[in-house]
Amino acid sequence: MAVYKIFPEKSATLYSYYNSLNSGLDEILELSTFYTITSTNEVSRLLLKFPQSEITDVISNKISGSTYDAYLKLYLAYASEIPLDYTIYGYPISGSWNVGTGKLADSPITTDGVSWKYRDEISGSTWFGIGFPAGTTGSYTGSNSGGGLWFTGSYETSQSFSHNSSKDIELKVTNTVNAWSSSSISNEGFIVKHSNSIEFTTASKFETKYFSAETHTIYPPCLEIRWNDSVYSSSLTQITSDLIVATITNNQSEYQQDSVQRFRVNVRDKFPTRTFQTASVYLNNKILPSSSYWSIKDLDTEEIIVDFDTNYTKISADSQGNYFDVYMNGLQPERYYQLLVKTVLSNKEVLVLNQDYYFKVIR
Repeated sequence: MAVYKIFPEKSATLYSYYNSLNSGLDEILELSTFYTITSTNEVSRLLLKFPQSEITDVISNKISGSTYDAYLKLYLAYASEIPLDYTIYGYPISGSWNVGTGKLADSPITTDGVSWKYRDEISGSTWFGIGFPAGTTGSYTGSNSGGGLWFTGSYETSQSFSHNSSKDIELKVTNTVNAWSSSSISNEGFIVKHSNSIEFTTASKFETKYFSAETHTIYPPCLEIRWNDSVYSSSLTQITSDLIVATITNNQSEYQQDSVQRFRVNVRDKFPTRTFQTASVYLNNKILPSSSYWSIKDLDTEEIIVDFDTNYTKISADSQGNYFDVYMNGLQPERYYQLLVKTVLSNKEVLVLNQDYYFKVIR
């Protein structure tokens, strides 16, 4: 029933061709393979780090022992010459790195932070020392040594793309977040790269660019932690048909960015059976079935910000009716959003309640 978004504290792109270039303040992260004017095959990889204090707070104080999953999400900004099928990989980074203050377009280039060769150019710390620490690897050594150092094994995660699939990245990184939380490994962020079969080959040349931590758009990368804390315990009668009237009765229209709001969903029959009672039959509250879910849509772009999910956006029920909680921190401020509700009836009919359930997030 809960989706919590954590935004990165730093991000950067590593370019093999520009081995000391820092791009820590770029608005774009690049995950590409390219052929240079000097006839060399080159690649770029991206780095992101999320604050451990926020991760610890969510797991310790909000999830409260519930099972959770974590996803690394990045949103596509530009793509060119994409192959029909390809796979990307994500790993937790081994060792610290300095984000720096550079951009790809700087002339002369800025070299005060992380790059293909250096973890931190200022201190002269390179990615590869003498050998690799236990459980780690790096994929490129030689005259242009660098490109990151990362943990392998159960920490590896991947996402495959086909011709018709969305090119947004959504990597399941639960194992890594668990390891950070238990201090099995240190949180130094993620590295995302193409498969070994694509990198540094002449046959595969394409660009995919994603919004970075420095973006001024509504598409920053995020670490999305999801868990199911829905409770369905009510003596109220469930609806059995689509002839209903559903309203969210406590929508305050505006919410602070760091707030948590519990929305109440009141449901009644559109044509209630008349009975002998002193109160109006139109006040007889019912509940949606347990197979009911919520979603959030950006009102301007009409993009789904939080999608219906049978595990993580289930709607709860108690003696008053249905409800669900929304963490506003994952929504961009000064924008309007619409709440959607979906329910699956006992006859398998699916209802989507797409009404004027609007609200704004403010600073």
